[in-house]
Amino acid sequence: MVNYHIVTFIFFSVIELVYGSSRNLPILAFDEGYSHLFGDDNLMILKDGKSAHISLDERTGAGFVSQDLYLHGFFSASIKLPADYTAGVVVAFYMSNVDMFEKNHDEIDFEFLGNIRGKDWRIQTNIYGNGSTSVGREERYGLWFDPSEDFHHYSILWTENFIIFYVDNVPIREIKRTEAMGGDFPSKPMSLYATIWDGSGWATNGGKYKVNYKYAPYIAKFSDFVLHGCAVDPIELSSKCDTAPKTASIPTGITPDQRRKMEKFRKKQMQYSYCYDKTRYKVPPPECVIDPKEAERLRAFDPVTFGGSRHHHGKQHRRSRSRAEGDISFL
Repeated sequence: MVNYHIVTFIFFSVIELVYGSSRNLPILAFDEGYSHLFGDDNLMILKDGKSAHISLDERTGAGFVSQDLYLHGFFSASIKLPADYTAGVVVAFYMSNVDMFEKNHDEIDFEFLGNIRGKDWRIQTNIYGNGSTSVGREERYGLWFDPSEDFHHYSILWTENFIIFYVDNVPIREIKRTEAMGGDFPSKPMSLYATIWDGSGWATNGGKYKVNYKYAPYIAKFSDFVLHGCAVDPIELSSKCDTAPKTASIPTGITPDQRRKMEKFRKKQMQYSYCYDKTRYKVPPPECVIDPKEAERLRAFDPVTFGGSRHHHGKQHRRSRSRAEGDISFL
């Protein structure tokens, strides 16, 4: 059996990517790394073999899954989301092992939440470890671009000690494994999934706006598949990959320049963080480190959720993202 606390595998090219060079990573054809999950012909592989479309209509959604399980690594895809009216639509790019560990599964999530016409898509990130679904660790953000106009890169770096979410190689969230989290940090081998489905009950304004199938099919497009990690045998749960050379240095954080970009993104685009949600948690979960400036920004955005008040007294602070306001320069 594999020792989950010892096996930590990040290739040299992953380390290069973390410090800004992703072009050296191998891009897989769909059939080299993925298999059909559900949705019949709502999953379409393009003729080049390197791109896939998944769609949602009145009959079903669709999805695909990696052929291997992985314990740590770098996982990425370029994604173009559906346009126009997308309320209730959820596109997910995530890692999970719920099929193997039904009661104590792990998960690392990118979820893309559709919206009504004229409103922007939002991204939600989340993690679960050891079946800790009763503790939501969600964060939600806007973007500095329209994700339905073109392809953009969405990536997950998962190591034994931290998880980093990236958008176009810009880190947007870092989750460090802490003693306070206990077993809630994802630590068992997982598969990588991509799905599109009907989330009418919660995805847009808490379920206020539903999927309108007049605008179907909703098509999410995927390409530039990267599965770069430590593959694990699904039966024996033993590692099938070579460990990194002893001279290799495993990343222990992000560079000062990357942190500057992440802080700028979070300041402009973060709309929700579980650590500051006073309606859900009277006391923040123990791993939370409260940033007073971040707390104040979120309280201005939503004083009920982040201020503990029952009165909407700060609506004048809520602004829709203009193109100029959302244009982040990372130079």
